[in-house]
Amino acid sequence: MILKVFLLLKIILSMSPMLMNLSRKYIYLLVTLFSIFFLSACSVRKERTLFYAPSDIVTDTIKHVYVVNDQGISDAYYKIKISDQLAVRNVQNPEFGATLSTGVSGASANNVAAAGTSQNILSFPVEPDGMVNLPAIGKVGVVGLTRREATIKIQDLYKQKLLKDPIIELTVVNLKVTLLGEFGKQGNFLLEKDNTSLIEIIGEAGGITKTADPKTLKIIRGDRSHPEIIYVNLTDINSLASKKLILQNNDIIVLQPTKGSALSEKLQSFNNIVQPLLVVVNLAVLIFTVTR
Repeated sequence: MILKVFLLLKIILSMSPMLMNLSRKYIYLLVTLFSIFFLSACSVRKERTLFYAPSDIVTDTIKHVYVVNDQGISDAYYKIKISDQLAVRNVQNPEFGATLSTGVSGASANNVAAAGTSQNILSFPVEPDGMVNLPAIGKVGVVGLTRREATIKIQDLYKQKLLKDPIIELTVVNLKVTLLGEFGKQGNFLLEKDNTSLIEIIGEAGGITKTADPKTLKIIRGDRSHPEIIYVNLTDINSLASKKLILQNNDIIVLQPTKGSALSEKLQSFNNIVQPLLVVVNLAVLIFTVTR
């Protein structure tokens, strides 16, 4: 496209000295516009970067997994906290207990209703006193317990008071991660089990897009005012061994586009501006030529 523009201008310049003087102004304008565009091209991806951090520069040289502000490895299993939402059901009798149905499977929390995969989970909050109030057995203390520990405790209580050999399934339905950027689907995704890995969530999101740069994935974790940032090179299979890729509640996972795709989008925007200008130039040249 750029070569065509300059060839067109060269032909116009050869038409007459007067036209040459006229065209030089347009040449100067076009050269200025192209210079501004290409000087800014190196920062194109940065303009589109979500949650930019100074350490993002490491993504050009990263080999496996690189961690900034390392907070160490967290507990392997999530412990229930106040305000968590618990869904509880008896597997042997799905119509009994704390759910209206079998729960959610493989759907984004943001897109559950739209996708039609929600089965209308009924959940119960963990109160400020650390208790959850469940049908038939009343209040049960669950704060500080893992999901497995809480499941066993609730199962035993139902067995003592009401059910014969119950099999209880417990899910903390408010645990989620957020995917932004070059993924098949963006939004909030539920952590439905302990030790959910990054690759599992990417698979649930439909993989990465054709324009994604697999070296630029980062996970923003923990305190938002002083977060841990985990950079991942998805092109290196050795990165999959990192324990840092076991996801935690409220992780933000961001994937940037390639420099080429970002530049292409910038060029398209620039082309949308230049094309009308070229039409005006061509029209002026045509009028000048016809009226000589």
